[in-house]
Amino acid sequence: MIKVYKNFLNKKEMKEIESKMTSPYFPWYLNEILEGEEFNNDYNSQFTHAFYLDDTINSDQFNLVQPIIKKLKAFTLLRIKANLLFKTHTIYEHGLHVDLANLGTKITTGIFYVTSNNGYTKFENGTIVNSEQNKYVEFDGSLKHTGSTCTNSRYRIVINFNYIKSEYSK
Repeated sequence: MIKVYKNFLNKKEMKEIESKMTSPYFPWYLNEILEGEEFNNDYNSQFTHAFYLDDTINSDQFNLVQPIIKKLKAFTLLRIKANLLFKTHTIYEHGLHVDLANLGTKITTGIFYVTSNNGYTKFENGTIVNSEQNKYVEFDGSLKHTGSTCTNSRYRIVINFNYIKSEYSK
């Protein structure tokens, strides 16, 4: 099941996330979008920022995502990673995938949209969730999905959350 929440944060919280993540001082790092030979192409690069990784806070910007975390009621955080993709001439999808495979537990995946544009998240069942600022989409982590680039904005920024919802979903 795919759940979509609009106006997820209050305006002040949303503005703080957007202004910090789009400032020239926010630390972004160049990475591949997806790994593997089938994803080796000219559009497989993005800038990322890992807020939480390997059971550890990985960023001095971690407090920025606290308002989102509080609303998730996550039992265990697994990974929180922001993605920044630049505008392309045509919309490009990156390939269906799951964020964290083979953990042997029921994972929940969420995507928080920092910017509005004509990019989207597409699911293997055909559902499309458009990139609208302050929207949060939550789904079973085993559901394959893909992101896209955008053509009507300088960049597309999302924050991906992977977590376990309760101790009973292990």
